[in-house]
Amino acid sequence: MLARRTFLKVSAGMGALAMLHLAGLGGRGQGRAGETAIDLPPLPYPENALEPHISARTIGFHYGKHHRGYVDKTRGFVAGTEWAQMDLVALVQKTAGKPEQTSIFNNAAQVFNHNFYWQSMKPGGGGVPNGSLAAALNAAFGSYEGFVAEFKDAAASQFGSGWAWLVRDGADLKIVKTGNADTPLTAGLTPLLTIDVWEHAYYLDYQNRRGDYIQAFLDHLVNWEFAARNLG
Repeated sequence: MLARRTFLKVSAGMGALAMLHLAGLGGRGQGRAGETAIDLPPLPYPENALEPHISARTIGFHYGKHHRGYVDKTRGFVAGTEWAQMDLVALVQKTAGKPEQTSIFNNAAQVFNHNFYWQSMKPGGGGVPNGSLAAALNAAFGSYEGFVAEFKDAAASQFGSGWAWLVRDGADLKIVKTGNADTPLTAGLTPLLTIDVWEHAYYLDYQNRRGDYIQAFLDHLVNWEFAARNLG
């Protein structure tokens, strides 16, 4: 389990921050006076684009209700405060580990996690990556199959709600899991891809068969090009 850390690994954290801004996942940046800097980004594909593996109905609820709800709550919590014009990544990092800012952190981190999750998938994705990412997976896990086994175990064994992530920790690739809203950003890790294992991500399509959802994600949905860009 990846624990939330109040103090970040500064050099790795700044690298992750720069990468995420380039990927367009850090919010829209400095807002105008009186505005918050957190928006709901558009989906990178139509709601029905991931069918039959994830239905348009699931994405309609997941993106249109849950994700939008986290954005709206974050904007409400930060409106009129010192946090109001801070971009998303900075907001997550600066509120992590502060009990008095738990509501801001939980909702802002869920906005970031969901932004990252949608980008981690694409229509016609999945399968075995190639190039430098394939070489990095082989070095870290022995083979693509070794990566799959460890990733599936992390996603399936996350108790309750949470996430499984492929991350870069310095020069190394690792798989971590986070509970609820926690995110690798708070530990100075660079996320490469993620799968959401909150029940709202899969229950309409798979009910209690989380393992089938994880397998479909790996076989048909993973956006390896996105992960490769994040690897750098």
